[in-house]
Amino acid sequence: MATSTISILQAGLACCGVEASSVDLVDGAWNLVQSTSSIFAAEHILVIAGTLTQALIPTVRSAYDALLEPKVVVAFGACAITGGPYWDSYSVIPGADQVVPVDIHVPGCPPSPQELAVALQQAIEMASK
Repeated sequence: MATSTISILQAGLACCGVEASSVDLVDGAWNLVQSTSSIFAAEHILVIAGTLTQALIPTVRSAYDALLEPKVVVAFGACAITGGPYWDSYSVIPGADQVVPVDIHVPGCPPSPQELAVALQQAIEMASK
């Protein structure tokens, strides 16, 4: 599969979504820009950025199920990976991997857009195999 056929669906669930939205793919290279759209058509990669709550489980599962093969999931930020500082709340899922299979974890609170760009390059490589 060619890299140009891979696109991304971002689930910006909390503050990490702001960091994630500043990464955009232009001419095959990741550039840090202010993006006006966080959802792209024909998705292969799902970026979960932020706190995942019980109420969002059906939405995230639906987004994962709608991904085109090959599917790659990136958990971006401490909340997406472990529930962050809210891990013990009744409504917070202690990690997106409790809901969907996560392939790449990007730790931090929040991680930098540059770290997401690196993770997305890895995700593209995984999806291209």
